Amino acid sequence: MCGIAGIISSLSPSEGEGCIRSMLTSIEHRGPDSSGLWATDGFAFGMQRLSIIDISGGDQPIWFNGVGIIFNGEIYNFKKLRSDLEEKGIVFKTHSDTEVILQLYLQKGLAGVDDLEGMFGICIYDPRIQKVYLIRDRLGVKPLYYYHDDEKFIFCSEIKGIISTLSTKPDINHQAFEDYLTLRYVPSHETIWKDIYKLESAQILEFDLLSRKKTIQTYWKVEFFSSKGKSQDYEKEFEDLFLQAVEKRLLASDVPVGILLSGGLDSSCVAAAAVELGHKNFHTFSIGFHDGGEFSELNYAQEVAEYLGSKHHTITINQKEFLDFIPKFVWHADEPLADLASIPLYYVCKLAREHVKVVLSGEGSDEILAGYNFDDLSKKLVLLRMANRLPRFILKHLPKQSLKMLGNYGISGLLKSQAVHMTCVFSEQEKQQLCLFPSLQKTTEKIQSWYDLTRSMEPLDQLQQVYCHSWLVEDLLMKADKMSMAASLEVRVPFLDHALVEWAAKLPLSWKTGHLTSGFTTKKILRDFAKKRIPKGIIDRPKQGFPVPAYNWIQKDLQSWAFKSFNSSNIYEYVIKTEVEHIMLQASKGSIPAAHQAWNLIIFSEWLKQWSA
Repeated sequence: MCGIAGIISSLSPSEGEGCIRSMLTSIEHRGPDSSGLWATDGFAFGMQRLSIIDISGGDQPIWFNGVGIIFNGEIYNFKKLRSDLEEKGIVFKTHSDTEVILQLYLQKGLAGVDDLEGMFGICIYDPRIQKVYLIRDRLGVKPLYYYHDDEKFIFCSEIKGIISTLSTKPDINHQAFEDYLTLRYVPSHETIWKDIYKLESAQILEFDLLSRKKTIQTYWKVEFFSSKGKSQDYEKEFEDLFLQAVEKRLLASDVPVGILLSGGLDSSCVAAAAVELGHKNFHTFSIGFHDGGEFSELNYAQEVAEYLGSKHHTITINQKEFLDFIPKFVWHADEPLADLASIPLYYVCKLAREHVKVVLSGEGSDEILAGYNFDDLSKKLVLLRMANRLPRFILKHLPKQSLKMLGNYGISGLLKSQAVHMTCVFSEQEKQQLCLFPSLQKTTEKIQSWYDLTRSMEPLDQLQQVYCHSWLVEDLLMKADKMSMAASLEVRVPFLDHALVEWAAKLPLSWKTGHLTSGFTTKKILRDFAKKRIPKGIIDRPKQGFPVPAYNWIQKDLQSWAFKSFNSSNIYEYVIKTEVEHIMLQASKGSIPAAHQAWNLIIFSEWLKQWSA
């Protein structure tokens, strides 16, 4: 695991080298074990390395016949790819997965990316054809950013590396800010800064060093099309694919691998799979709050750890520790990200780093197997399908809003019409009242455009694809990358093995959310997998996510602290002060929606203090 950086400009080799050194210094936490760089006229690149595979011999850049590569991530099938290449007469100088990627490119060109199984942000420099390529993994586990103007093209694993090279900071992207207010994250491909962009999941950016132009192509896309089949042995297929996904992530390492264990279904299944695969006496890590109660899952995690026989480690944090980390959090996150679970995630990653360099985690299960509230939604859609048999003109005149919308948009267009998404912290009307500048595009329109990318007529398929395109990448995976890398720890996500994701996208809905006769549930196929492997109480308990007491704190304990944050930042250049005061008042009265809005504003305020000065 590493951080990569590069620049294409008119700089001399020494100037380019100095620029890359500055960028690498800003992302040293991503790879404190070693660094490497290279520069020539007009181009320089480098990396910070967290050594996981070929610890002694895998430093980068790696070269062959004048072509160079730097790489952030892990390729889980690199040993098989290496073996196939060796059969063709390729001789390797290292034992690293980085060299395998390079040789694969030299043999197959960009088509070689289709052979890679893993998470990655890659840069390949090919002076033979005067091209630089940036490649991001299929599901967007590893981030990659770029900046482009008339004079230079800059890329980096983190935005802070790009900003460190600019003489002046870019302007704040007002559209991205408004999207953040609704979504609590900034969606791709834009960032909070004008002229800085995210390379999206499964994209290849080609930069022509002669024409100075870039082109972007997508090399993979998952499309959720739940099948109607009943004859396949889906349980066995899932078991095989999931165990293979976990095994790949356990074996592709020359250092010990642990597991982040929340005590929920997803991480417990990952841990159980590791035991089944022979991973004995491994380390598991959990976190809770001193507040205890509903905000601590430590007892569930302990139960799973004892059941599976892991070496379990726990940590608890209090309000002061939570608040003390916020300035560092907004620095590591690069952009405003109001997912407050990021902060305990950092602390548990820091704990894990004391024992291991690599952990497995349960991200992605809900998105590919239909978790969250998909059971309730599935039940409602079944009832609406029954109502859908009525003539449209009757539905449009019925008093119930959902039936009216069914009459207007049909069952397939129902979720799109409402711009259904995981988060809606501020509505469009609330943003109009709050913000000091007009919106260029409504965030709801942006969400609806994501639905336009889906081809299935099934609403649940559409929603899963929208979640995988947006929420999964820009919230869950982004916080996992930034908080784990802040602790110099690598996180691997077996549920997002692309073969498993492709299979899950075709899985009948009855194996995800159940059905009317047997009852509705979430992640049915995963629960069936778990029945033989983890305690029943863990399988049956309601999903908590990553509970954080901060929404309760804002009702009373943190009111004055929040106003101090607002008054010491320039947030009132973006929002109306009286509206902020109204939100804080409602939060103090116990309004949960207002508490979420308050934290969105607090994180943005703290981000401004860190980044806009």
